[in-house]
Amino acid sequence: MTRTVFPGRYTAAPERETITVFLIGMRANRWWRVPRVQRVAKQMPRMLRHLATHPEAGMLGFESWVGRTTILLSYWESPEHLQRFAADRDAPHLEPWREFMRTALGTGHVGVWHETYEVPVADAEAVYADMPAFGLAKATAHVPVGPGQNTAKQRLGRSGQRAA
Repeated sequence: MTRTVFPGRYTAAPERETITVFLIGMRANRWWRVPRVQRVAKQMPRMLRHLATHPEAGMLGFESWVGRTTILLSYWESPEHLQRFAADRDAPHLEPWREFMRTALGTGHVGVWHETYEVPVADAEAVYADMPAFGLAKATAHVPVGPGQNTAKQRLGRSGQRAA
């Protein structure tokens, strides 16, 4: 899939006070146990399709990488939106999670993990050079770097000092 590359420097401009960053992934600990690994791995695309068609669930956007250890980086309206999705009996997360806990936990075949951060937007900055819309900018607003936004310090609003 080809994505348009935006020449020059861009940044993210989220119009909110906080952003919830959720990292989730899995690791094939015993890659030769392919059926067990696949059973876990096939759940995420279904969840992402659901979230794409239910914007009220609160996921703003995501990026993903696949390998022995997979990672999905996602941005959410709030931790509460994320927790509601995780616990929603009608969404495609709760039952696969329960199945994992019943059948895979403790076998050592496949590991799962997640980390959640609620970040004040004032404490976040991003820059993308010659990139497609990506990450926080893709999830919120992708804008050209403007005057007074050349350095990370400036984008964080912490002085106009020049970067080394």
